[in-house]
Amino acid sequence: MARTNSDDLLMEDDLAAAFLGGDEELVAPVETEEVAEPVQETSESVEDEWENTDDFPGQLAVDVYETADKLVVKARTAGISKSDLDVSISDNILTISGILSGGEDEQTTRWHIQECYWGEFSRTIALPVQVKEDENSVKAELKDGVLTITFEKEKSESPKKIAIQ
Repeated sequence: MARTNSDDLLMEDDLAAAFLGGDEELVAPVETEEVAEPVQETSESVEDEWENTDDFPGQLAVDVYETADKLVVKARTAGISKSDLDVSISDNILTISGILSGGEDEQTTRWHIQECYWGEFSRTIALPVQVKEDENSVKAELKDGVLTITFEKEKSESPKKIAIQ
């Protein structure tokens, strides 16, 4: 069946009604013998779905790139103090974790929009190149809401030829 522009307009109206909670007459009737009662989600069931995120700490977005002699990891950490950050490396595995506090206000009676993540976060990254892990070879800096970790890369030896006997 070919679609026309009027079909698109009807579909847009249906979508608008679904998202804005408007005109029910825009929804086409179901052509079956039995019509099931519409399922109405209460605001409590939607809120319950969002509240179950406590088991999963937030993920931290990172950029990882390298220069000729360094590997650099950058993460946006706006609103996080140095004391709430933990950065560690072991066997070329970098872990950045911490707590972003400040989103809770005990006087709040009802949220209208809550898009900001508040709470624990963690990110573990297997670094793509070998780096030196000693204190003199790693630099971490928190400036203007950006955590920058710079590693000196291990010098890789050129491949050695193995004689076949």
